[in-house]
Parts: sequence; structure tokens; C-alpha cells
Amino acid sequence: MYRAGDAREEAEWLGELERVSDRLDLDAEARSTARDLFLSTLPDEDRSKRAALAASLYAASLVAGDQRPQTAVADAADVSRLTIQGRWKDLLEEAGLDPPDW
Repeated sequence: MYRAGDAREEAEWLGELERVSDRLDLDAEARSTARDLFLSTLPDEDRSKRAALAASLYAASLVAGDQRPQTAVADAADVSRLTIQGRWKDLLEEAGLDPPDW
């Protein structure tokens, strides 16, 4: 879980999350879930935040049933597909959610 102040402190990254969500045309549920996942699993280092943002968006699209391919999320977030592939399951588990079995 995150603190209310985290959203204020991470306003720049949350703005980027919204911009990437717009590029992916994600629905409101996926956006909200991505925001919660990102803030709940926020890395300490700024250099890791873009990867966490991308993994949050991909995982949220799965949870919300508004799935986007890893490649599309990676392109929209300006990371590699392998970055998302290596992080999204751990991110879900860290947030207390079960990743899909497939």
C-alpha cells in the first residue's frame, strides 16, 4: 500500500503514466489499477521508475481485462519488451495479486 503523499511526490511519473495510457487507449479501470500498482511497488531509484511504470501498465491491462501486448506497452513507454517481461509477474505478486497461469 502507498501513502497519500506518494501521489503528490510522484506527480511527474503519474503524469507520464497518463500519457502512456493515452497512447495505449487504456480504459479507466486499467489506468486506475496501473496507478495503484505503480504507487504500491514504487522503486527507490529514479532509473527504475520507467520500467516499473511500464510493468504496471501491462499488468493493469491484464487485471482490468483491457489487455495490450507487451510490445505495444514497451513502445508506448519507451522501454524494451524484455523489461516488462522480466517485471510484471513480480510486480503483481508484490502487490498481493496472483499472476495468470498461462
